[in-house]
Amino acid sequence: MLKQRILTALVLAPIVIAGIFLLPFSGFMLALAGITLAGFWEWTQFVNTRSRVLAMVPPALILLASCFVLPTDAMALGALTTSHHTMLTVGGVWWLLACLLVVTYPEKSGFWTRSTPLRYCFGLLTLIPFFWGVLMLRAVNYAEAPFYGAKLVMLVCLMVWAADSGAYFAGKRFGRRKMAPKVSPNKTLEGLAGGVLLAVIVAWGAAEVLGIPFHGAGALLATVVLTVIASVFGDLVESMFKRVSGIKDSGQILPGHGGILDRIDSLTAALPVFALLYLWLI
Repeated sequence: MLKQRILTALVLAPIVIAGIFLLPFSGFMLALAGITLAGFWEWTQFVNTRSRVLAMVPPALILLASCFVLPTDAMALGALTTSHHTMLTVGGVWWLLACLLVVTYPEKSGFWTRSTPLRYCFGLLTLIPFFWGVLMLRAVNYAEAPFYGAKLVMLVCLMVWAADSGAYFAGKRFGRRKMAPKVSPNKTLEGLAGGVLLAVIVAWGAAEVLGIPFHGAGALLATVVLTVIASVFGDLVESMFKRVSGIKDSGQILPGHGGILDRIDSLTAALPVFALLYLWLI
């Protein structure tokens, strides 16, 4: 399984990097919309819906409507409108609530596990802010720096990949204390610490190489730590919904990785949270 995961990652990584940097903004938006809808198609397995096809209509309409609000070209850093601030805030508030759902699972989860509308809405809140956050980052143009928005998206991906790797190896070597045993028994606090440490190192170096400014070392550290913690809860949230639904993998499209959701679960949290912190709060 590890070999399969590595081979799939080696194939996917160049495609993802090329898409981030080389696609025109309209093409990038279209590709991201396809990934988002594919993720929501997998999410419909977590919901007791009569028709998965009809369940896809609301997210498709929301994505279409979003295109009239989101930037469609280069956006000056700090030029977010009230609508953009609201969209980022929705993502941030959802992930705070999602963290609470994970921490209180399963003792206080009855109110949402038995509610189809709530589980459906949780899917929208997981994937739609992801779409918003990625596009807002991708659209940023800083002092005419080429590919600046693409570099921001790439930085988050590098942070999450580093955090995943650091958590895996630190957890294997030092893992003792379970982080959320009733959701994901293999995750440990030691693994989380290792993931955060490696992500900070990678983000520091990548920010220097890519020319991404932060308001000091403290701002970079806070942004990376909060983004990585969010990414971990993104993974845990999907694990929790799969556990509630009795599903092992969200799909089988990616050998060794499962489905689209299994591959982007950490990013669904990390990207909107990073966008909130970098484009608004910091």
